[in-house]
Amino acid sequence: MNYVVITSVGAVFMAFFALFVRMKSAKKPVSAKKIILPPIFMSTGALMFIFPMFRLTPLEILEAVIVGFLFSLLLIKTSKFEIRDNDIYLKRSKAFIYILVSLIIIRLVAKSILSASIDVGQLGGMFWLLAFAMIVPWRVAMYVNYRKLRDELYGKTPTELA
Repeated sequence: MNYVVITSVGAVFMAFFALFVRMKSAKKPVSAKKIILPPIFMSTGALMFIFPMFRLTPLEILEAVIVGFLFSLLLIKTSKFEIRDNDIYLKRSKAFIYILVSLIIIRLVAKSILSASIDVGQLGGMFWLLAFAMIVPWRVAMYVNYRKLRDELYGKTPTELA
């Protein structure tokens, strides 16, 4: 039970950190690198599955991926770009704050309920997979939208800028 409390507190701090980073990043122009790198960095977490305690059943994998994808839809809807000062910026969205807080509350409730029936290692693996299945579609959608705006801004085709 102590692991659940410790990791839950960690999740809350990470959510506030993500909110802070998001608010700060809205003041700077977006680049393809800033969109693509977070899922790549997060992918190193998959190394946890080397250890048996983190391995998931096919049903747990399916559940985590579906929930992650559904959550990503909320993030996709609130991530919009705009052209300002001849650069591309991420628009600030008041909904993003509420969505992030709601997601953390849902995560904490789900974790407290599931920790009674699922081993802490498997639960950690499921929540990592859920987060990864949430961030990848979100960032892919952001990248596609970024490329469209970049092409509009510079008037070039994607192959000319690659």
